[in-house]
Amino acid sequence: MILEYGANIVIGYLLGSIPFGLVVGYLFTGGDIRSRGSGKTGTTNVLRTAGKLAAALVAAGDISKGVVPAVIGRFVFDNDGAAAAGAAAGIVGHVWPVFAGFRGGRGVAVAFGGVLGLTPLIALAFPVIGALIVIPTRYVSLMSVLGTPIAAAIVGLAVLIWDVPAEFALYGLFAVLIIEYMHIPNIRRLLNGTEPRFGKGGDRPATG
Repeated sequence: MILEYGANIVIGYLLGSIPFGLVVGYLFTGGDIRSRGSGKTGTTNVLRTAGKLAAALVAAGDISKGVVPAVIGRFVFDNDGAAAAGAAAGIVGHVWPVFAGFRGGRGVAVAFGGVLGLTPLIALAFPVIGALIVIPTRYVSLMSVLGTPIAAAIVGLAVLIWDVPAEFALYGLFAVLIIEYMHIPNIRRLLNGTEPRFGKGGDRPATG
């Protein structure tokens, strides 16, 4: 069991470290995406600085960072704990990627991918939650800050009500802690009323 945990954590971290945003950013803009916008490699910054197609490619790649280790843990190792640990490691790899100087994204798409791989039916509700937050406010960061703990709470509730492994709730809690930490600058700007709304902010010098 320990070997399964260790192996999937390594797999998850290495997959998470693949800098899809950095690679796609170079292909579409000819430069380091981290020098623009928010300075991150995630979907939102790619959308703002490289366009919709680039953002879609990055979103698919980043979601797979959570899905793949979760699926490996569940169906290859037949170990729910290893699945959750691998998905969590995918978030860590994305945020602090060894292949990109430990400067990555904020982990939201990867966290969603982890839930998609662990509990696909529950994950279907998360885009709806995100839309309900983003559409009226046009704050993508608010979707992450509020949507992630709501999503984690849903997973936790599923553990109590349905036959969902408790390790998945621990994964949700871990995702919340990492994502909230990575969004501290955004939370400050939201409170100060200086956070850019979706569709604005564009190709500007990188900020925290």
